[in-house]
Amino acid sequence: MAPPSPITCRPSAARHPLLLRAPAPRVDGPALGLGRALPPTREPLVATRAHVRGIVAAARVWPNRSGREEAARCAAAGQVAGSAGVGRGAGMEVALASAAVVAMGTGNRVLYKLALVPLREYPFFLAQFATVGYVVIYFSILYLRYQAGIVNDEMLSLPHKPFLAVGILEAFGAASGMAAGAVLSGASIPILSQTYLVWQLLLSAIFLKRRYRINQITGCFLVAVGVVITVASGSGTGASLKSTGIVWPLLMILSFFLQAADSVLKETIFRDASKKLKCGSVDLFVVNSYGSAYQALFMCLLLPFLSKLWGVPFHLLPTYIKDGAACFLNMGSISGCEGAPLLPLLFVLVNMGFNISLLHLLKISSAVVSSLAATFSVPLSIYAFTLPLPYIGVASTLPPGFVAGAAVLTAGLLLYSLPQAQHSGNCFHNKND
Repeated sequence: MAPPSPITCRPSAARHPLLLRAPAPRVDGPALGLGRALPPTREPLVATRAHVRGIVAAARVWPNRSGREEAARCAAAGQVAGSAGVGRGAGMEVALASAAVVAMGTGNRVLYKLALVPLREYPFFLAQFATVGYVVIYFSILYLRYQAGIVNDEMLSLPHKPFLAVGILEAFGAASGMAAGAVLSGASIPILSQTYLVWQLLLSAIFLKRRYRINQITGCFLVAVGVVITVASGSGTGASLKSTGIVWPLLMILSFFLQAADSVLKETIFRDASKKLKCGSVDLFVVNSYGSAYQALFMCLLLPFLSKLWGVPFHLLPTYIKDGAACFLNMGSISGCEGAPLLPLLFVLVNMGFNISLLHLLKISSAVVSSLAATFSVPLSIYAFTLPLPYIGVASTLPPGFVAGAAVLTAGLLLYSLPQAQHSGNCFHNKND
């Protein structure tokens, strides 16, 4: 059984309506000099009893002593750990957040391809520009939220070691992925990426003590199979994997292991922070900002290695960055940069929106749920490339197994969610995730 999720204090649905109906305190008869006392009202007593029942019910939700004390403290302040109505609202929030991840994930894949049309000679510049840009934008948003009171000093004073670990995992995950991606074919990478879901299931079971039902495991397996069918049909992926040997596919699988560990670590950060912040939850821009800053730091340390992967000698890197910036701005004598800077900027903005929506879904659900939602964008992006997109040229055709693969993937998602999973974020305890 997984440990109870952190408590998020919410207004009690039982307490406040009763207190609002309670009349003002009444002065009794003797105090007014009357012969007998006025009959006392029962409504405040009813409210008190309901409030006590809320404290007891909240304490029963959490089996351990510290959890009961925390639940009772929240309820004593007029808040409870959750209710059926809140559960339905949380389920709707997860559904809307999942839809946002799917939409942003599809746009992210399509716009990355479009952004590389003007920057086809400078993909390494685009990656570094996005990394630095995220740090600037995330910390700007974090500052505004701090000024607005959404982020407080308690959130900013959280230990930085987990954020440092996030930066290391993201940097080395990106580096190993770039190294393998430079050799592997484009069709083989989405297939190998399905190991990401397997790593998340294993790491969640080990570090988060989650126990998955058979329908959830089977659903995740069908999702992975659906992506493989969709991408691999008619692409000759098997032959391309054999031609590259075993080292590069294993390096790509290692990249997805590091990314899965990063997502599970972020979920752990949200859980631990909710306990330390006393019924509060750390703002996701705190996690995004510090994680991106440490990632950028380690990416800078890996620049000599990364530039070599992209065929740019390290001593020529300043010239490459200068030419890439000129092409990004569509200025100077460099030709073939039509579509810049609009397309690269759109990609950076949508990619940032995708990362934010993905982290928000992870915060309110789990790493596995966020991974499943992101995976659903794979067939949608494949279909999007069959549309007459600008700058792409001739639209691609759907692979022969597209319909079958999409059907298997959808069946896997439905199987994972049946019976309907309870919310597993900051308000509810769900031993099955």
